[in-house]
Amino acid sequence: MSDAERLRELEARVRRLEDAEAIRALKQRYGELVDARYGADGPKPRAELEPIARELATLFTEDAVWDAGGRLGRCEGREAIYQRFLEPTLLASRHWFVAPRIHVEGDTARATWDLLSPCTTPDGTKRWMAGIEEDAYARVDGRWLHHRMKLHVLLFEPRGGGGGGGDVP
Repeated sequence: MSDAERLRELEARVRRLEDAEAIRALKQRYGELVDARYGADGPKPRAELEPIARELATLFTEDAVWDAGGRLGRCEGREAIYQRFLEPTLLASRHWFVAPRIHVEGDTARATWDLLSPCTTPDGTKRWMAGIEEDAYARVDGRWLHHRMKLHVLLFEPRGGGGGGGDVP
């Protein structure tokens, strides 16, 4: 292998690593914004939700699909995603996306994330939600965006008492 070939291969590897890191940051920002819709007393007022929902929508391509299934719903397109995030379906949540498996292929990528989310349902029940999220991404104008997001809920159970770890939303 020539020096030029080795350099091209190294540049491609570094680019994939940088792309994977950008996708991790995108997913982290998504989780932060989804959770930012809630205050101490439940969903924030509409005036505070609007800029959060708008920023959330900008994390998706124009033709994106957000699919959380069942009770959480499905929507297509950036504007529908914006409208969906204006209407929180919980009283509180905290999203932890862990163990990413990210595969970058040029200007597209796919990833699988494990999700753990303590949340509070509208009836006041504190629950654990756990699942797997399968995502597809696209690089648009040099920026990684969600193109498809599909949540598979594996667990949605009441949180038990005890443990003394403090109150989680």
